[in-house]
Amino acid sequence: MSTYSQEIQRRRTFAIISHPDAGKTTLTEKLLLFGGAIHVAGAVKSNKIRKTATSDWMEIEKQRGISVATSVMAFDYEEHKINILDTPGHQDFAEDTFRTLTAVDSVIIVVDAAKGVEAQTRKLMEVCRMRKTPVIVFVNKMDREGKDPFDLMDEIEEELQIKVRPLSWPIEMGQRFKGVYNLYEEKLDLYTPSKQVVTESVEIKDINSPELEKHIEPALADKLRANIELIEGVYPTFDVEAYLAGDLAPIFFGSALNNFGVKELLDCFIRIAPSPRPVQALERKVDPEEDTFSGFIFKIHANMDPNHRSCIAFVKICSGRFERNANYKHVRFGKMMRFSSPTAFMAQKKEVVDEAFAGDIVGLPDTGNFKIGDSLTAGEDLHFKGLPSFSPEMFKYIENADPMKTKQLNKGVDQLMDEGVAQLFTNQFNGRKIIGTVGQLQFEVIQYRLLHEYGAQCKWEPLSLYKACWIESENADALANFKKRKAQYMALDREGRDVYLADSSYVLTMAQQDFPDIKFHFTSEF
Repeated sequence: MSTYSQEIQRRRTFAIISHPDAGKTTLTEKLLLFGGAIHVAGAVKSNKIRKTATSDWMEIEKQRGISVATSVMAFDYEEHKINILDTPGHQDFAEDTFRTLTAVDSVIIVVDAAKGVEAQTRKLMEVCRMRKTPVIVFVNKMDREGKDPFDLMDEIEEELQIKVRPLSWPIEMGQRFKGVYNLYEEKLDLYTPSKQVVTESVEIKDINSPELEKHIEPALADKLRANIELIEGVYPTFDVEAYLAGDLAPIFFGSALNNFGVKELLDCFIRIAPSPRPVQALERKVDPEEDTFSGFIFKIHANMDPNHRSCIAFVKICSGRFERNANYKHVRFGKMMRFSSPTAFMAQKKEVVDEAFAGDIVGLPDTGNFKIGDSLTAGEDLHFKGLPSFSPEMFKYIENADPMKTKQLNKGVDQLMDEGVAQLFTNQFNGRKIIGTVGQLQFEVIQYRLLHEYGAQCKWEPLSLYKACWIESENADALANFKKRKAQYMALDREGRDVYLADSSYVLTMAQQDFPDIKFHFTSEF
């Protein structure tokens, strides 16, 4: 049993989140570089001949230079098994990111030194706060001019509503950037601008020793000493318990593009970040060290491999050990299933795994058996909660542009909806299909993927609606009356539940007043 416990203790499963362009994908890539998972870092932005970043492998991502699907990567580093989930920063894909946060034990937030905390980061932080997820902040792009580090820390505290404590401190920035002093390990890391070389570091236990002047100019040495004295005076000493409780965020400074400060972040991370934690199911709390296997599907991805049109369902293992070819219960169907080729990922390269432990993420080939939120167990009926579908705010009718390809279109739409990219509603009045999304970009992604992955062409027709809300009522007459009065605005979701499509906020408010017996829900998890 002890080896089993050790396996779980050495797992670290986390997501990297940030605003677009803060350097999240670059950071992921540098972490993989240290794990020996890739050997040369790809310049994400250069246009001519390029190695695209390992985690952005979907065609549309290569064209746009942004991440649109969460990718899962695993590597070993110093006795630890690390699972990174790189999430899309673009707000149109926030829903994918919110769901990913249900599958991780901690989070690294990347903040751009020049731009500071942006709106999207605040929203994601709310989800972390709700779930008490521990957070580490990495302030990126110190090799460019940016805000003063003290101002940045005040901004992070205020905007993310969390106490902070710097564990490294920058010496100048932009052209003058010299490096950082690592407060966690008491050493000076000197900066040499290079994308491939890791910088030299010198151990300096006592910041007041003249040793410091051998490495940086006296004026900078004095400034650094003054800053550190200020930090020690203003900020409480770093407390791991407060970090694990989600009350305190340690802060690191560096430049992911130039591979600076990333190793320090990783070294500290594997020491302080939590190993897999207990997960709350509806029935009971599930402890990762239990013997029996349990897990839930938090993401479904169609066409990981362009040659085989198959979906992959990603399972976060909550407890026990998952074994290949063993029989597991699909709780929603109430039937046993076995999986002969479960896979683990290094972005797109995947390999078949024989076993995986709590904290790991495994991909199961899926022919339409899974939906987001499904549970798999060794036999017990468990339901894991907290995987919301949000109420979409943009709507379009989807129409077939090529009548010969109706079958392909339907299959494509079905599979893409399973991924939770968007939601499909069928208007009860005229039977037309409506796609609802959280952002405009998703319509383009759907159209692009339908064409390139399914050979189907769709066209969009505008539809101005304000919000979709799920409705229910204890009072059957009231419900029937409502549906009759609002017949043109009633739709069904894929589960066959009633959805009211309100065309303005005024109309929605009036409906809520006029029909007190009807409950209106804005997420599908009710």
